[in-house]
Amino acid sequence: MFRTFSYACTVLYRRFTQYTSARLNQLGLSFGTLFFLIYVGKHPGCTQSELTTALHLDWGHSQRTVLKLVEGGFLLREKDGRSYRLTLSEQGQRAFTASHQVFFDWDEQALANLTPEERCQLTALLYKALGKNTLPDAASSR
Repeated sequence: MFRTFSYACTVLYRRFTQYTSARLNQLGLSFGTLFFLIYVGKHPGCTQSELTTALHLDWGHSQRTVLKLVEGGFLLREKDGRSYRLTLSEQGQRAFTASHQVFFDWDEQALANLTPEERCQLTALLYKALGKNTLPDAASSR
């Protein structure tokens, strides 16, 4: 069990969650809000329905988290017909930048023992395991 891919993924996920939570707690956020901020930051003006579908979330969970982010001053919700459009507030933009950067900072820390070639190989193999034959280009991942 301890030398399986699933065990390694579980340990890495827990470490990422702990690292990210510590960084986001400084901003008054939790790990659960990470992908909401990143999605809205990359898709300003999206609807909550678009966000919920894209992140494969339960509607109730999405609704509660969006309202929490609005009340916390991170998101703005503007009525547009029958739906609401979501954008980042100024505070949300700062949180988006920090949330986005945490991925790159954690990669640097977690992969410090690997050479640049090993990092590329590992990432390519992980994307292959995900069923994706190609990596996203560096410009689209930033």
